[in-house]
Amino acid sequence: MAAKEIPMAGYVSKLLNRVEVAQSTMVFHFEKPTGFDFKPGQSADLTLMNPPETDSEGNTRTFSIASAPFENRLVFVTRMRDTAFKRSLKNIALGTAVKMDSAMGSFTLHKNAAKPAVFLAGGIGITPFFSIVRQADHDHAPHKLHLFCSNRRPEDTPFLDILRGLEKSNPNFKLICTMTDMAKSTKEWREETGLIDKEMLSRHLTTLQGPIYYIAGPPAMVGGVRKMLVAANVDEDDIRTEDFAGY
Repeated sequence: MAAKEIPMAGYVSKLLNRVEVAQSTMVFHFEKPTGFDFKPGQSADLTLMNPPETDSEGNTRTFSIASAPFENRLVFVTRMRDTAFKRSLKNIALGTAVKMDSAMGSFTLHKNAAKPAVFLAGGIGITPFFSIVRQADHDHAPHKLHLFCSNRRPEDTPFLDILRGLEKSNPNFKLICTMTDMAKSTKEWREETGLIDKEMLSRHLTTLQGPIYYIAGPPAMVGGVRKMLVAANVDEDDIRTEDFAGY
């Protein structure tokens, strides 16, 4: 039986580089195909066209685009689970061609700069916000931006130094990182600890009502934070969510 042909609608890209940026977390750099446009916060489907192995989960994954539109590469970040797709992505040769579908999704920064944005990230949920805050810095966007990111330990936290640099270069951007399992860390940490909750938000925000909230992370985290915001009388129309299941 002949191998199933993969339809080639969309774009062809090439893997340029891969780097471990936190424990069990890798960044993959791809060519940005000609004509590939996206908004910060959007995602794209990546398909391995001839992987060395495959399993029941298939050869396609949806990734938030961690790079910003002003850059000439596409960057995806993922936790390295032990699946055929992740093993293949880690082991294929640099220069290998992959299929990239058009960018999709509406998890993007709102246009009304009078309303602040509050980004609430759990773990790998940082990826869409990394694109948004870097593009905002590049464009000198007038929006007030607060990024709360939660990880178990500093060792598990990607892009921490870059985000701290953005806080210095963009007076409208504030970074609040919290760690939930410092007992298992070998690093010193003098900032927030524990889960993102109403009390933590209240310490850093003038008011909880008014901003647009964006929540990205594991489904349980997203659901819990959304419930907390609603209980704090945040308008449900001001809450936007994106789940990262299985990553």
